[in-house]
Amino acid sequence: MQLEAYNARDIDAFMQWWADDCKYYAFPSTLLADGKAEIRSRHVERFKEPNLFGKLQTRSVVGNMVVDHETVTRTFPEGTGDVDVICIYEIEGGKITKAWFKLGEPRLHRPTR
Repeated sequence: MQLEAYNARDIDAFMQWWADDCKYYAFPSTLLADGKAEIRSRHVERFKEPNLFGKLQTRSVVGNMVVDHETVTRTFPEGTGDVDVICIYEIEGGKITKAWFKLGEPRLHRPTR
C-alpha cells in the first residue's frame, strides 16, 4: 500500500507507513533523511514529477526485512526515463524503521516522432 500511495502521489497516505524516527539511506550507508519530517520533505518534491510511477517487479520477505525490485519512471534533467531500484525495508510494528535504496543507471525514453 506504500507503493500505491507513492504512485498516487498521496503524501499523507505514503507517510503513514514510516516510523517517526526512521532512517532513509542510499545503499549502503549514506544517510539521506533522518526522521519522518525529512522523508516527507524529500517526497513532497519527488511527487511533483509529472511522470513518477513505481512498478514492483519482485518482492522477497525474510522476517522483518522486505526487499523489493522496482522499476521507477522519473523525470530526469535529461528527460523522462526508467531506473531500476532495489529497496530494502526494515519493518517494526508495521512501520518502516530503516530503508536502503540502490539505484541503477537511468534509461531515457526515446522521443517519439
